[in-house]
Amino acid sequence: MRVLSIVASAAALIAVPAAAMQHDGHAGHQAPAAHKGHDAIAAAVAAPTRTPANLARDPYRHPAETLAFFGVKPGDTVVELWPGGGWYTEILAPLAKSGGGTLYAAAPWERGLNRLKAKQVENADAYGAVKLAEFPNAGANPKVPDGSADVVLTFRNVHNWRFDGADNTANAFKQIFAMLKPGGTLGVVEHRLNESDDSAKEEKSGYMKKSSIVAFAEAAGFKLAGESEINANPKDTKDYEKGVWTLPPSLTEGDKDRAKYVAIGESDRMTLKFVKPAS
Repeated sequence: MRVLSIVASAAALIAVPAAAMQHDGHAGHQAPAAHKGHDAIAAAVAAPTRTPANLARDPYRHPAETLAFFGVKPGDTVVELWPGGGWYTEILAPLAKSGGGTLYAAAPWERGLNRLKAKQVENADAYGAVKLAEFPNAGANPKVPDGSADVVLTFRNVHNWRFDGADNTANAFKQIFAMLKPGGTLGVVEHRLNESDDSAKEEKSGYMKKSSIVAFAEAAGFKLAGESEINANPKDTKDYEKGVWTLPPSLTEGDKDRAKYVAIGESDRMTLKFVKPAS
């Protein structure tokens, strides 16, 4: 019954709403290849190798809708930046395997890849084919080859590049631009700070303004191709003393006002699709 319920849930998610397609220019009837891609995403979301704790986050992160919006296909060469514990890797790995695609996990070498390495040891069949690379790359360790990726994805990481002891954001976007093929896609999901808020909040809150991310991307050569409200959460007030980590899943306040923060859910997030110009 559990597998059937997961498949049903994933199938429901792949019906991308109009809001998810705004500015993207692909609303309306879809080609058979697109339907196959959505079916493959649904199957990956329903993969039996996904952990229960990660499955519980699906209602907040909308993985099937998000990947469909970014146009991810099972045969693509996909780069996941800073995968952390592998929440999206658990979906992207079976998706790549199903279509003969390639998945790179790129993060600081080697500490940013240790949890993924553990997954590879625990389940080589599911994750053994994932290629590991350093990002940002400093020159000595494996990198994602320039011009090789169809899609680069980053989930809730831009704020880390921006304020991880030094501003590495410009270099990060420059390296992403280099690894993508002409016409390739960069998909960004990030905690959203209101444009009317003081920009100083970006430094400690974990939230970033859309205008900030667009500026970094455009400076690297990207064009904003679409945006979606798939991962929006109007309940998020973004005014917490301990920043975005006050909300689930971190819940840094512990039991203090726990029910309140659980009721709010995960953060309000922007979902931005950029493209590397074809020429």
